[in-house]
Amino acid sequence: MTLYTQNLPWWKKKEVDDIKRGIEEHTLVGLVDMYGIPASQVQQIRRNLRDTAKVKMARNTLIEHALNDLGGSVATLNKHISGQSALIFTDENPFKLFKMLEKTKTRMAAKPGETAPEDIVVAKGPTSFKPGPIVGELQQAGIPAAIEGGKVRIRETRTVVKEGETISKKMAGVLAKLGIKPMDVGLVLQAAYYRNTIFTPDLLAIDEETYYNNIMLATQQAFNLSVNAVIPTRLTISAIIGRAVQEARNVGVEASIYEKGVIDLIIGRAQQQMLAVALIAADRGFELDETTLRAAAAATAGAPAMVKPAEEAKPTEEEEEEEEEVEKEEEESGMAGLGALFG
Repeated sequence: MTLYTQNLPWWKKKEVDDIKRGIEEHTLVGLVDMYGIPASQVQQIRRNLRDTAKVKMARNTLIEHALNDLGGSVATLNKHISGQSALIFTDENPFKLFKMLEKTKTRMAAKPGETAPEDIVVAKGPTSFKPGPIVGELQQAGIPAAIEGGKVRIRETRTVVKEGETISKKMAGVLAKLGIKPMDVGLVLQAAYYRNTIFTPDLLAIDEETYYNNIMLATQQAFNLSVNAVIPTRLTISAIIGRAVQEARNVGVEASIYEKGVIDLIIGRAQQQMLAVALIAADRGFELDETTLRAAAAATAGAPAMVKPAEEAKPTEEEEEEEEEVEKEEEESGMAGLGALFG
């Protein structure tokens, strides 16, 4: 018997012992707020969590007694007790528990005096109400309403209660009639104790998609760093070797090193360069054989045609004479090179 429980009635001592046993037998204990949850929903939540977690309702003072009896870091859970607390025991990790509890929540109508968990917005548009006193009720609640086509219509979208504000009795009644259910009702995790650490909801409410994307980005960046810095690992060694092979081939091609695996690339590049020269030559009036022209055209498929169109504006006589002289000079100086190129 400890100092905290020695003066308690026997039934309270039994409750405290049950709480301590639950904490000692499970890897995680959480504090949840049960305020405002209908009894029927509590029973449904218990059934849904039966295979993974156990919910134990107890007075806040008895929970404090049990935590103080155990002492150590688990006793710091006392700082998070508020409202109508209960305990939840499980062997799951806190992130999975938080996710499970979020799924127990359902949307319900607001009660007078409750605090808006978020901005409550009434959207413009038609309602199902027929003309009557409802128009005055909406207007008194600050919701612009009018009668159109024999129905009550909200004339503009309006935020009627801001996050953190108290919901009045009049507003609660109007929201209920409009079918707006702003309240999330379910087990609200106040704190969880897991492996000597306290986890609060702000640490557990993570965006899984963003978290996953960040991990994937970090993985890709680490992979790239390993390859670029040539730090071989089991996952990157193939990419490092593949990159080294490619770079070695590029050096072989640029330096014209005739080795197996490189010679074909050197010949291929030379052929591309030859065909490019052939197109330039054809553009300047040199006659090439049909096979070379077809090969050059195929190599530059999709590129703008370099051969002059058949019909062009006729030059003047002076321009023709100058052009003939230039072509004669180019032919004399260029045929030797082309002869060597094409045999």
